[in-house]
Amino acid sequence: MTRHFLRDDDLSPAEQHEVLSLAASLKQAPYDSHSLAGPRTVATIYDKPTLRTQASFAAGIAELGGHPMMVDGSLAGIGKRESVADVARVLGRQAALIVWRTYAQSALDEMAEHAGVPVINALTDEFHPCQLLADLLTIRERKGELTGLTVAFVGDGACNMGNSWLLAGATAGLHVRIAAPEGHQPEEQYVARAREIGDRTGATVDVMTDPKAAVDGADVVVTDTWVSMGKEEEAAERLAAFSDYTVTADLMGLAAPEAIVLHCLPAYRGKEIDSDVLDGPQSVVWDEAENRRHVQKAIITWLLGDTDTGEVPL
Repeated sequence: MTRHFLRDDDLSPAEQHEVLSLAASLKQAPYDSHSLAGPRTVATIYDKPTLRTQASFAAGIAELGGHPMMVDGSLAGIGKRESVADVARVLGRQAALIVWRTYAQSALDEMAEHAGVPVINALTDEFHPCQLLADLLTIRERKGELTGLTVAFVGDGACNMGNSWLLAGATAGLHVRIAAPEGHQPEEQYVARAREIGDRTGATVDVMTDPKAAVDGADVVVTDTWVSMGKEEEAAERLAAFSDYTVTADLMGLAAPEAIVLHCLPAYRGKEIDSDVLDGPQSVVWDEAENRRHVQKAIITWLLGDTDTGEVPL
């Protein structure tokens, strides 16, 4: 059966650990895996603005010996000029995998249903699972084992990053705290799913409105833009709602002494995070951005069932 990576809980705890370990190995020896040798083609589709996603997939696919074929989603008219199912059937005959950064999770699910090859979620309105793998790898590099660490996500808890932190964090055995104003907290379905996973991994989930309570003693502090793509018309309202949720040096003073700060970027300094924090010694955002490449190489290799990386230990 073809495996896909459409949402964070598509990986079991053991599988997530395996992919992260493979990513760490590939970071040490970036050219030792040849899972796309041929070169095999990977179709990459970007419907939303992108920098890190496009750059990291293109570089990673090339390092695996493959060819990144960029498909212009607007030119193809996916779901308009041609149905998602028909596009999937066409691309599945041309590519070894399909990577799609788009809006509706339902469209991505439909692509996976008809493609016949692995499909990877490069971001939807509901989830950002590749980013979460990069975040977890970054934390693991700084903190060692993930299980039992406390992560505080501060800001818009109802966005794709909030949802993914719930699912991926629970899968990793983390204690996840989401601090967001009323009306911007994650949907109960994602909270419930994370708690269900936590019953097996020892993870806990807490959703609250107080950012200070969330950050208190946390090992990791995470934030994201307050105005996600597609929410631009709500910018003024959102800036007002989130005005007390800026990650400042004072807020970081409540975290554990060796706490680190993550932001998936792009960052808006002075809004969700202050410059002295983003550019300060606790920030690991540039490692986080680099790690997109390594985890995406790992998930590609893992989905293709080729985890033989030669001399590199897994």
